[in-house]
Amino acid sequence: MKKILAIVLLTSIVGCKKDLLDTSPYSSVSTATMWTTDNLTDLGVAGIYSSFRLLMGHSGLISPYELYQFDRFSYTGQARFDEPLLTGTITAGDPLFMNVWKIQYEGIQRANDALKNIPIKSPSTAEKKAKYIAEAKFLRAYFYFRLNQLYKGVPIYLEPFTAAEAIKGRSSEEEVWNQILADLNDCIAETNFPDRYPAGNANYGHATKAAAYALRGKVYLYRKDWAKAAADFQKVKDAGHTLFGDYKALFKEANEQCPEMIFSIQHRSESGYGNNMQLFCGWPSVYSRGWNYYMPSPHLVDLYENTDGSKFEWDKIIPGYSSLTENEREVFFLRNNLTEAEKAAAALRGAKMSLYLPQGNEERIKKAYENRDPRLQANVVTPYSTFRGAYNFTNVESLQFMRWPFRGQAQADGDIQSDTQINFFYFYRKFVAEGVNEIVDRNYGPIDFPIFRYADVLLMWAEALNEDGKLNEAIAKVNEVRQRAGVALLNSNTATAVGGKDDLRLRIRNERRVEFPNEGINYFDELRWGTWKEKVFQAGNGRKQVWGTNVGNYSYKGDFLTVWPIPTSEIQMNVNLVQNPGWID
Repeated sequence: MKKILAIVLLTSIVGCKKDLLDTSPYSSVSTATMWTTDNLTDLGVAGIYSSFRLLMGHSGLISPYELYQFDRFSYTGQARFDEPLLTGTITAGDPLFMNVWKIQYEGIQRANDALKNIPIKSPSTAEKKAKYIAEAKFLRAYFYFRLNQLYKGVPIYLEPFTAAEAIKGRSSEEEVWNQILADLNDCIAETNFPDRYPAGNANYGHATKAAAYALRGKVYLYRKDWAKAAADFQKVKDAGHTLFGDYKALFKEANEQCPEMIFSIQHRSESGYGNNMQLFCGWPSVYSRGWNYYMPSPHLVDLYENTDGSKFEWDKIIPGYSSLTENEREVFFLRNNLTEAEKAAAALRGAKMSLYLPQGNEERIKKAYENRDPRLQANVVTPYSTFRGAYNFTNVESLQFMRWPFRGQAQADGDIQSDTQINFFYFYRKFVAEGVNEIVDRNYGPIDFPIFRYADVLLMWAEALNEDGKLNEAIAKVNEVRQRAGVALLNSNTATAVGGKDDLRLRIRNERRVEFPNEGINYFDELRWGTWKEKVFQAGNGRKQVWGTNVGNYSYKGDFLTVWPIPTSEIQMNVNLVQNPGWID
């Protein structure tokens, strides 16, 4: 890692979309000049936030390093292609490990540059400098948090450093947690660091005390310090954060600054400055097709309860479903009125065609997705459901996306044309634009991406309370989330009756799985809980079509996979780094 000689100060920042974006941009500023004016101080801090956009893929460039894309390693998500981490073929030299490491340390380097130079160079007011120092410490803590989640102990650098100076050995996982807490404690103690910014405030998007409390509370969860975690989550509530009333509408541009959002990556519809989720998770809205590189897994879909809180069971919808092989089950997902050629092709794939209904096959399978937790339809496009899409830049109110097998290009009442039309996968609905008015280009959508939102805090709070033996208080927090979702509350009927601490622990974990798909949370949760092997590598698991047939198999090669390796290139440059057990450079 070499010292920053120039900080990229374009307008793609996580901070405010307007005021800082309207400042005259600089392509680069010398180290000697940086921080020496009030405007350059603003831009220098913006440069730290822009670390969130490093290696973000746009205009056809795939980036496997963004937060939401980590769901491909989880129980609730999957990728279009085989993932070496899941197939057992990955090595310590894989670019995944190197680039995630590099992105976080670049953010740390930029934060360190600000922390060193703002006090001695910036002519900004004392109050502004104090606020910016708090922001830089929050961001440094966040970047170290991401490293410690995965690598479990990394070198700690608290000042800018050159490549020649990057020779420290690894601090322990506990020492990194302590440094993160030290930075967050400083943020929280700073009187010029605000609790939160209301919607429309010129500083909206900058870090706040509420974000620092949310992050510190999450660190306490990792350390199993339940009482301190709960106390911090209470502080987030005290700052004025609440749930937004409509789960599906929460992930639309109009509501991206609602009180549920605590800290988000800011996006706008401009090349290089928007999200790329329409490109990598989408399908025809304004464009002819989406790439669907990242998709929900059938496990996620099956986790969504019935609206009365009872577990969903396929056999109650289609008797005998579970007794069939996965290939045989394809028959239930076939469209009405198949041609003879389509019937023959399905039979060759193993579908049990004696169960096919030429009229009513679609209607039968649709019942499996009715009367379910409303978050299912908010997050996932299910077979034979509709989507308000577009064709040739004209809004289409009824576009039947999910028909199988695929026949024709997307149009009014046509089929979805994804890049995986030879297979039948679920697709994300969350974050994907609808119609021609929500997106200018699939490469740069305007919807902000939440890093912390209040539902996450509520469910972490519930987890801390439950582990601390406060069962009823924990249930109340979970029920806040379930009530907003529109599913039966815990302890409201026989199906939702909580059977004690262990039972509630499982319910909280499933609640997090169904609440946060495509938000880059579940993979890290499974690692933290120690459930990743159990859930993701259960017997026969892999990348699955909707009826459960694998198109790629997962292979667990050992527990060393649960801790990422120090990148081979870093070990080659720094002899003081020691590799994590099990990994070969």
